[in-house]
Amino acid sequence: MKVCTCRVCCNDFFPTPLLKYQNMPKAAQNFPDAASVAGERGTDLAVHQCTGCGLIQLDNEPVPYFREVIRAVGVSPIIREAKTRQFSELVAKYSLRGKKVIEIGCGRGEFLELLREVEVEAFGLEYGNCAVKVCQEKGLKVFRGYPEPELGAFPHGPFDAFFLLMFLEHMPHPNTALKAIWNNLTDGGIGLVEVPNFSMMVRKRIFSEFTTDHLLYFTEETFHNTLRINGFEVLDCCDLRDEYVLSAVVRKRRPLEISSFHEYQARITSEINQFIDRFGAKRVAIWGAGHQALAIIALSGISAKVRYVVDSAPFKQGRFTPATHLPIVPPGTLRQDPVEAVIVIGGSYSDEIADVLRREYPSAMQTAILRDFGLEVMA
Repeated sequence: MKVCTCRVCCNDFFPTPLLKYQNMPKAAQNFPDAASVAGERGTDLAVHQCTGCGLIQLDNEPVPYFREVIRAVGVSPIIREAKTRQFSELVAKYSLRGKKVIEIGCGRGEFLELLREVEVEAFGLEYGNCAVKVCQEKGLKVFRGYPEPELGAFPHGPFDAFFLLMFLEHMPHPNTALKAIWNNLTDGGIGLVEVPNFSMMVRKRIFSEFTTDHLLYFTEETFHNTLRINGFEVLDCCDLRDEYVLSAVVRKRRPLEISSFHEYQARITSEINQFIDRFGAKRVAIWGAGHQALAIIALSGISAKVRYVVDSAPFKQGRFTPATHLPIVPPGTLRQDPVEAVIVIGGSYSDEIADVLRREYPSAMQTAILRDFGLEVMA
């Protein structure tokens, strides 16, 4: 079945494919033998772009072995040296020495062996039975599986870091896989994610890079977007191997720490109540029926002490404040039913309102303005 919406953001593709190819290999690892070659046929391939996030992708179903990592050759001496240095620097920079690290899609353990050398407790997740057996025979701590809900919690988790190397582009459900990884990390867990660099393909017009094995084609922008959508902050991103690879260091996003809002609310509530208590019962008005004023009245519990709320907007006048049910009145009420003090909660209009009070209403009326730093009592 052809895919017709983005695998990451679910928006539609542009109506017309960017490219179409005919009689392409059905799979990069599908080599017919002498008995089957006569009946073997190619497939059509269409390259689409998402109208929303811009991600380039194919519309075909994944190859049958998409859960497995298949590396045709071992790690070359040059790659081995580069990866060992890269892994060592990452471990040092993010204090991962001795921590639990998992490679998602570890193949036959080529990179796990390097991770073991940089003094982390290395684990691997791999779907291919034969590859898992090879890893275990090497003494590597590898278990069979693929990052999807059916797997549940990863054995030996949660992990302090993960590696996802040249595997994300194969995934038909990248959000599901990345969220499964996210769920198996410690708070603030670090990740190294690498994919082929589509921007390099465009610059060099490498049309032969399209393959049914690779469903997703990332630029730096769409790579970052995919990672962020799935709960990761991108700490660093660069290109490697003559720009062929995009390499991103990410961190599991932590919830924002804004508990100070409660402390500030308590202080503002105290200042407002102390000010109101200086005057007679229900002898204080609020000027402002905007959303901030309505929230302040509700959260500070002052509605029983306030006479009314003044607002110059006619459509609010004659009505009541939501939740706290104070009458909303026009400014002229300050003359007809005077109060001893007014608290101005008008946001960017507060100084303008204070000027109106000074010019047009009794000078004996005390005015205070709620600022971002607290309640300012006007002289």
